[in-house]
Amino acid sequence: MADSATTPSAAPEWWETPVQTRNERFASANPDEFPPISMRQPEWRLSPIEALSALADGVLDGGHYDVTVSGAHHEWTLMAVAAGKAGLPEDRLSARAWSATVDALVVRVDGDGDPVTIRRSLDGVRAAHLVIEFTPNTHRTVIIENQGATSLAENVEIIARDGSHARIVHLGEWDNTSIHAASHFVHVDRDAHVDHVLVSLSGAIQRVNPAITLAGAGSAVEAYGLYFADRGRHIEHQVFVHHKAPQTRSNVLYKGALHGKGTHTVWVGDVLIGADATGTDSYEANRNLILSDGARADSVPNLEIETGDIAGAGHASATGRLDDEHLFYLQARGITESEARRLVALGFLLDIVGHIGIPELEERLTKVLASALDAVEVNA
Repeated sequence: MADSATTPSAAPEWWETPVQTRNERFASANPDEFPPISMRQPEWRLSPIEALSALADGVLDGGHYDVTVSGAHHEWTLMAVAAGKAGLPEDRLSARAWSATVDALVVRVDGDGDPVTIRRSLDGVRAAHLVIEFTPNTHRTVIIENQGATSLAENVEIIARDGSHARIVHLGEWDNTSIHAASHFVHVDRDAHVDHVLVSLSGAIQRVNPAITLAGAGSAVEAYGLYFADRGRHIEHQVFVHHKAPQTRSNVLYKGALHGKGTHTVWVGDVLIGADATGTDSYEANRNLILSDGARADSVPNLEIETGDIAGAGHASATGRLDDEHLFYLQARGITESEARRLVALGFLLDIVGHIGIPELEERLTKVLASALDAVEVNA
């Protein structure tokens, strides 16, 4: 028997070895290759892991669900055929959703024309997989509308082929008890442009993490996020933009407002400019507006650059209360203090609404946000 003092120790598991760059994070569709979720793991340290236990360990229904798609061809396709074109899971919930789903809903978008609408209604503890592919030189918008009382783990793959201009608007308007944990994998080919807009306004927990790969020369992404959290909700976005090809461009802006004791938002922004991504221009920012005591916003921007030949790169983060100068300006013109606070908060959020580009939807979201602000007392 070998001497215990000289016997090599067992090799550490992959999750016990810190990654050196964001792109080195482990990826697999097999949930057994991931450890149980824990706050000791960087990707979960700010998440409500106890509330996510049903998705992390329970049985997930990966069958078909109620959905209506208008304006594009769609079909249910076996996961082995449909999945994996834009990315692979990087956490246990994403991998569990991948393995539990029987068929992916595949939506193929082409040409020019009116927006494509995907309306989904889900209930129960579920898994799902959605693939949206924009064919070359397509210029279309896809709106994903989500409703229902559900606990849902899912993956969304978005592929923008050469020369396409794709806009995705994802509306998280779940019932107030719902839990939604999703990974969005966005793959952008040569000279393609993607507008990716996340709107998170309800549900008990929303954790939607986009991973965007600028794979083709001249590709670009505009990634916007809008969230309003109150009554103890948890809203989380971990955004990763990987510039792989030269002459690529990214602009990331997420803005949110928080109100109420126990309310928590998390934003983590990772940008990696690879060694071959010469001429890259990148910027990311997160802005949070605290409307009352007891709410907490965590904001962590990160930037990694592996080449010295870039056009520009930067990041910013700010969390604060309402601007006294803005309030004074409005009150000096006869507006009451409470109405001034409401107007400033609404204007802060509507900056993102204006990037959606669909007047009817922008008007509807403006009314939803105004109603939400009317329902809370906006304190100093």
